[in-house]
Amino acid sequence: MFTVIGIMFVGIGLGYLLRRQSLPWINKAITALIWLLLFLLGIEVGHNEQIIRSLPTLGVEALAIALVCVLGSCLAAWLISSTRSKRVS
Repeated sequence: MFTVIGIMFVGIGLGYLLRRQSLPWINKAITALIWLLLFLLGIEVGHNEQIIRSLPTLGVEALAIALVCVLGSCLAAWLISSTRSKRVS
């Protein structure tokens, strides 16, 4: 765990030091690395029998969580919007 946090802070430090540099290739590199990580995650999930057997249950739970998050976000946005419009009027 400390290794992951340490790597993240090293990245933050490098980003801070290189913030004035023009790095036009960085977005393509980040995209390629994210695709690679997703591919490797897919291999790991496909290799794990317990996860494969639990996919129907996990899918329903993930859908429920996603729906609740979207509804909660919409409700919060509506509440903020309605309180701001009352202050403006």
